Amino acid sequence: MGSDTARRAKAAARAEPDMPEPERIAMAPELSLGPLAEVLGYHIAQAAVATVDLFERHIGQRFELRKVEFSILMLLLPNPMLTPKRLGQVLALTPPNLTLLLDWLQQRGLLLRERSEVDRRSQNIVLTAEGRALAQAAAEAAVPMERELHPRLTAAERALLIELLRKVSGR
Repeated sequence: MGSDTARRAKAAARAEPDMPEPERIAMAPELSLGPLAEVLGYHIAQAAVATVDLFERHIGQRFELRKVEFSILMLLLPNPMLTPKRLGQVLALTPPNLTLLLDWLQQRGLLLRERSEVDRRSQNIVLTAEGRALAQAAAEAAVPMERELHPRLTAAERALLIELLRKVSGR
């Protein structure tokens, strides 16, 4: 055991039970990830924990939106008329799950299903005035949320991470 690790282990053992967890963790000996060190899904899940917490604090609680609902509103903001099929494809949602989400957002008064003027057999999903206002406010709230992540990555690292995650997701 290295001298730094030994010192941290002794300090952690002496730590008082009411010491805040981040301080106890910082003093504890390093933990080997073993095979997890090479498991991409583990690292993605760990990053998701941090980003989900940010989302909940900035958007989820404030606007009463889940991540997928936020995503739907963000996609409808620049794309005023999307078919349910296209929306489901982009978000990798099954038709039954998408229908439930759209029903809920429609009950909240955030969107409508309108018949397509081009093809009367299909529907377009459009934001209501209330939905557009909420989507714009949520988009604005996403700016400080993303800003909290900026110190962790350079602009180049952020762009590379987004590109790599798109590859992993097959999109």
